[in-house]
Amino acid sequence: MRLATILHANKTKVVAALDDDMLLDLDRAAELARYETSVFTDMLALIGEGDYGLEQATNLFSRANKRTMIPVADVTFLPPVMPVQYRDCQAFAGPGDTSPVCSARPIYYKGNRMSFIGHEADVVWPPYADQMDIGLELAIVVGRTGKDITAADAPSHIFGYSILNNMTARDTQGLEAPGLLGPAKATDFDTGNVLGPFILTADEVDHPASLKMQARVNGEVRADMNSAAMLHTFADILAHISASETVYAGEVISAGMPGSGPGLAPGDRFELLIEGIGTLRNRIVRPA
Repeated sequence: MRLATILHANKTKVVAALDDDMLLDLDRAAELARYETSVFTDMLALIGEGDYGLEQATNLFSRANKRTMIPVADVTFLPPVMPVQYRDCQAFAGPGDTSPVCSARPIYYKGNRMSFIGHEADVVWPPYADQMDIGLELAIVVGRTGKDITAADAPSHIFGYSILNNMTARDTQGLEAPGLLGPAKATDFDTGNVLGPFILTADEVDHPASLKMQARVNGEVRADMNSAAMLHTFADILAHISASETVYAGEVISAGMPGSGPGLAPGDRFELLIEGIGTLRNRIVRPA
């Protein structure tokens, strides 16, 4: 099932994709089915319900009718979940990357969890940057809180998978890199992280994930890859991150990616596609 958070008729709702053009209003469907629940107005609440919440959503999905459908054209997509924590890993080897650090362990940094926007929203070019780039990334949404999670048990802690676009100011990144603290203002700016449009529930994805991934800018393919090329699986990543540290339901953890190639120009439109999840589409604008 593909789940999203949308704004429709001034109300925030959790919906499920019926197809590319139609969504199931899970909140309305629950009301008509006389379910005593309000979890379908907030993705974190649904995640908190665990298997029971997804069972409810699946039952409502199987009973979809015209009274509970919303055309995609009538909604505004929000980030499917606002992360309670956001971590970005370096789980792919870049071109010519032979660093033993990346291959030995899934290193990561903690990004700005408050800067997320959704599908079709504009990314605003930060005025201190001259070189902007997209980042096609597969991300997981943690579904169950845990600590010292084993790799064998890690898949049971994954709620689902989404597309993340980690926008990066490459020139700023170059200035910050010698500090060896990870990116700061290179990625920390409002609208700097894009998530969505959907979360593909974990039951739809094999472990480890092997999903086709592609990035396009103005229709030109900039990256074409498969998540099977990850140096570390999400099971290994969760096991590493949760060592002596609690990982909470609602966290977003991205696998990262190599650079996508030539940078962006103001007004560029980009599409990030991941098999099974959909297409995350946005534009970058530079204020006058």
